[in-house]
Amino acid sequence: MEQKAFQDYYKDHSSHCYGCGRLNQYGLQIKSYWDGDETVCRFQPRPYHTAMKGFVYGGLIASVIDCHSTATAAAASYRAQNREMDTDPELRFVTGSLHVDYHLPTPIDCPMDLRATIKKIKGKKVVVKVSLFSGDKLCAKGEVLAIQIPDKLKIS
Repeated sequence: MEQKAFQDYYKDHSSHCYGCGRLNQYGLQIKSYWDGDETVCRFQPRPYHTAMKGFVYGGLIASVIDCHSTATAAAASYRAQNREMDTDPELRFVTGSLHVDYHLPTPIDCPMDLRATIKKIKGKKVVVKVSLFSGDKLCAKGEVLAIQIPDKLKIS
């Protein structure tokens, strides 16, 4: 049986994000999964995601780090509550802050592999740390403060 991505559990009303929305035909549609206590995401940049010839645009790197982190925050919160991701109430997160450090230019012709860990869960806030690799080279690191969307703001 194939493992479902975190984003595949999102309800339709929560699936339009440019970075991770499965219903956004123009979006990146990233997929995130558990790998032990870390989460992983693999994304293949397209030729139009270029900054300069042969390298990925930094905004795309930030976007992928951002969306992988908010998905990781949701999955970690479900896990912390001993719940499956398809149970109600739905736990979805938005970005409170995003910090990215770029270490090396990221080649556009290789997949980007992201590995994330949970730094802290406190109430409705989750801090996620992410490392982005191209092959075996660390190209960027990020830290995201993800904040759970209050029920009163959720659209059903």
